[in-house]
Amino acid sequence: QVQLVESGGGLVQPGGSLRLSCAVSGRSFRIYAMGWHRQAPGKRRELVAVIARDGSTKYADSVKGRFTISRDGAENTVYLQMNSLNPEDTAVYYCCAGPSISVVSLWGQGTQVTVSS
Repeated sequence: QVQLVESGGGLVQPGGSLRLSCAVSGRSFRIYAMGWHRQAPGKRRELVAVIARDGSTKYADSVKGRFTISRDGAENTVYLQMNSLNPEDTAVYYCCAGPSISVVSLWGQGTQVTVSS
């Protein structure tokens, strides 16, 4: 069974940085697109960033210039480097994967990111 395994969440002060990682386990086929969504309390889940196999990326406007998504295609692993974090970034971050940038077919279990002083 294919699973997405996330790591790297936690508590950080405003202005700090965190790096999230997500790896595919269970099968060796190459996934086309991988990325991250997030859901804050009382809000809808929203796209944060996604990267395709060819390296093309898409970011939410709220994280452009602060977050960087990257991918180790050979290992089906995706990373999210988050800098200049602010309390509005507090959410559960979900790794996702799918056949295109706009289609999600697999979700991770989520990892909590809390930005607070």
